[in-house]
This record gives sequence, structure tokens and C-alpha cells, in this order.
Amino acid sequence: MKILTDLVARLLFALPMAVFASFHFMNAEGMASMAPFGGVITVYITGLALLAAAISIIIKKKASLATLLLGVFFILTAVVVHVPQMTPDNMAIANVLKDTALAGGAFFMSGVFKKEEESQEGES
Repeated sequence: MKILTDLVARLLFALPMAVFASFHFMNAEGMASMAPFGGVITVYITGLALLAAAISIIIKKKASLATLLLGVFFILTAVVVHVPQMTPDNMAIANVLKDTALAGGAFFMSGVFKKEEESQEGES
């Protein structure tokens, strides 16, 4: 059960972040218009942040900080990028809900990683 709730869970959460990062790198020009400022540079920076978070989660180094920042990123993305795109007849609400759920998962993981880090410090 530990492998499912630890390694597999981390991979199921982190690998999509790496894929999202690759989307940012492959389609930076197309995504630039959604960036609230900075255009293509902002898209590349957020892609790097997503990739860094994915790596951190997989290798469990600074994972509590990475997932905390990832949660903040998803809340900001929901509010700054997707909420302004909402109209009564589009699916932007689905992106708001998706990003909110991902933020919740990231915040939860941050708490789990923090407890693990604290227990490892206590053992030292």
C-alpha cells in the first residue's frame, strides 16, 4: 500500500506537471496572449517552474516548498488567467475548477511532505 500512496501518487501528480511544462515550451507563442504580463518570457518561466516542481516531487527534495508554491501558482492561474476568460457560453469554468482542484492537491501534498521532513529531522 505504501508504494501506491507514496511513489505512484507522486508520479501521478508530478508527471502531468512535466507534461504541462512541455506544453509551455512547445507552444509559448500561442500561450503568450494568456499571460497577464511578460508574454512569451512569462510562459517560459512558468514552464520552468512546473518542471522544477515535477522534479522536486519525484525526487522528494524540497517537495513541501515546491508543492506549496505550485498550489499558489494554480490559484493565481485560476484567478488571473481563467476567470477573465469566463463567459456564460464557454468552458473557462472547467479550467478554474481544474486549477482549484490541483491547488488543493498541491497544498495537501505540501502538508504531507512537511510532516515527512519534520519526522526525518527528528530522527537525525
